[in-house]
Amino acid sequence: MTCHRILLFALLPLFAGCQMLGGSERATTQPTERLQGVISQSQGQLLLRTCQGQRQLELIDTAATGLPDDAQALFSDGAQNLFADVRGELISRPDGSGQLKLTRVYRLQNEGHGCSADNFQQLMLRASGNEPFWSLRITRQGMLLERPEHPPLALPYLEEQLPGGQTSFSSEADDQRLNLWVAPQRCVDSASGAVSHLSAELRLNDGQTLLGCAYYGGARND
Repeated sequence: MTCHRILLFALLPLFAGCQMLGGSERATTQPTERLQGVISQSQGQLLLRTCQGQRQLELIDTAATGLPDDAQALFSDGAQNLFADVRGELISRPDGSGQLKLTRVYRLQNEGHGCSADNFQQLMLRASGNEPFWSLRITRQGMLLERPEHPPLALPYLEEQLPGGQTSFSSEADDQRLNLWVAPQRCVDSASGAVSHLSAELRLNDGQTLLGCAYYGGARND
């Protein structure tokens, strides 16, 4: 047997060990699920009553999302129930109960339509801000900007991924120029106290810059 063959056979156990380790790491990755529902508190626990199937899940903040602190702040303002849009690892128990180990909070609010919101599954993104109020909804068909004392403005758009996890939505149609930037950053609505997972900056063709918060809708699986 030559030296080359001896060396090859000696390395085979090492390669096998690396492959086994890689397979083990992949096997430990757990799928996550996005759920919407109403949060209540009971005996120091946060419980999510889901819009989908009306399951009751105990929320566990294993990823340090900050949801327990944000929820407590909204409950302290007098809210009885909160609406949440979250993602996490779902753990079911034989008795029908379960837990959701949180990995992301898309939205937490104490007002609004919640489970009854229209067209959530068609919504890609919603951004809004205050002073002055503005609201921008984006679907696969286009974007719609609404502001008091302005007619609704519907435009096509171009989406671009930017460094640092930022996303740009822009339009230059119908003699209008509009640019929306969203970034993965916890954002609190200055009027309602609602918490979103994206900060937003909207620039209009008149040079005006509007700030606010944003969240991805059901048509986007980010």
